[in-house]
Amino acid sequence: MSTLQQHIEEKHFSHRMNGLRAAVLGANDGIISVVSLLIGVMASGADKQTLMLVGLGALIAGAISMAAGEYVSVKSQADTEQADLAVEKAALEENWEEEVHELAGVYEARGVCKETALAVARELMAHDALRAHAIDELGLTDTHAPRPLQAAAFSAAAFMSGGIVPVLLAWGLPNELLWVLALSSLVLLFALGALAAWAGGARLMPGGMRVMVWGAIAMLATYLIGRAFGVNGAI
Repeated sequence: MSTLQQHIEEKHFSHRMNGLRAAVLGANDGIISVVSLLIGVMASGADKQTLMLVGLGALIAGAISMAAGEYVSVKSQADTEQADLAVEKAALEENWEEEVHELAGVYEARGVCKETALAVARELMAHDALRAHAIDELGLTDTHAPRPLQAAAFSAAAFMSGGIVPVLLAWGLPNELLWVLALSSLVLLFALGALAAWAGGARLMPGGMRVMVWGAIAMLATYLIGRAFGVNGAI
């Protein structure tokens, strides 16, 4: 197989990072947060109506919280990048030749000879100076560009899709089958972690196990709290 064919057939995963990060974080938090809260409430001996109110409240509040948190985080990143670009744009307007040598220095540091580095810097800057400096000096690319609204929507939708499952299970299960809710949620968490690992090109088992283990810790903690402060005693 030729080098060109190998390059064409290479499969990369970095373009999925923004959406994948938000989706995995949202779904993971949806399952863990909602099921842990439900298990704690069930362990306390609360009735079904209270359980459903708690579950729906956790689902809605959690989705809004995830969306808001993700939006603020990614928007802050976008604002910082825009500020950096504004500084770079001003520098290009005031010290063009100095910026040429600065960009050439980046290429020299990567092993390109001085003459070639200068030639490449001048050619790239003649085409799109700001973009050349954004990519090679600041490390900003279109692939990893922050998209606050997209990240917020992904997080909210993922949280709802993850959190709705334990709510439906809790609605259909009696408190005596608390273990079924916990076990089902752990299986879902493992599947989510494995899916995220697969989408990112990583190993499935470690990806699934680390999500499942943290979920189990959260469920155990809220179960013990629910039993300790139960209103109706043990179930």
